Amino acid sequence: MSIIKAACIQLNNGPDIAENIAVTSEMIREAAGQGAQFIATPENTCHMVWPFTKRLSAARPQENHETLAALQALAAELNIWLSIGSLGIAVDKRTLANRSFLISDQGQIVASYDKIHLFDVDLPNGERYRESAIIRPGEKAVLADAAGAKLGLSICYDVRFATLYRTLAKAGAQILTVPAAFSVPTGQAHWETLLRARAIETGSFVLAPAQTGTHEGGRATWGHSLIIGPWGDILGAAGKEPGIISADLDLDEVEKARTSIPALQHDREFTLEHVKD
Repeated sequence: MSIIKAACIQLNNGPDIAENIAVTSEMIREAAGQGAQFIATPENTCHMVWPFTKRLSAARPQENHETLAALQALAAELNIWLSIGSLGIAVDKRTLANRSFLISDQGQIVASYDKIHLFDVDLPNGERYRESAIIRPGEKAVLADAAGAKLGLSICYDVRFATLYRTLAKAGAQILTVPAAFSVPTGQAHWETLLRARAIETGSFVLAPAQTGTHEGGRATWGHSLIIGPWGDILGAAGKEPGIISADLDLDEVEKARTSIPALQHDREFTLEHVKD
């Protein structure tokens, strides 16, 4: 099958994990009812809390994480493939992994990915983020087979590091997932541009489900989930409200884009010359 109906779920999560599971599950059911075969949720699907360090107290080990178990069961029930954007997975008492999961239509964990690039930044509006204070960065890019396609996994801030996506595409990725909880200032300035650039550079579909609105503790996220085609065209776009977007992904379009602009084949080694005054 070269056409996959995909959907992105846009959420406004709070600190209550059980409530978030209920809302997310209802939206996944709705997307599946609309015919979606592959459904993607945002970063922090389990919960959104602020200050950031509060995530430690609610993090769970992978083997008994209630969100993971609930969504695995739902994927099997609905016979759909599911990309869980990320969950806070306890590594030890002081550290967690920001981990994405790919769940098969049988409810099995096919792949997982730990966010490589951590968001440590001071924004002009005074917001300060230090993911590295509690998150252990990942060390591996992950490519997986899903619903008849090859999928490259990433999370949020990764989108600023083009080499990751180029590596995934050159390994065969046709669809790139970029689940996010983007801040409002950076989202307004860069979100769409970065996502379309990653799609165009690699000739890949991009699925970017996002958190949106104001969350517990006053943190705000940008929303505007997107589904983008391999030519950079927007196939589905959300606004600021929670909801579902969907699109048909014709995988033949990936080959067509990469044949038209075969940039993935044209990398060359080079050296840097620094000419000083």
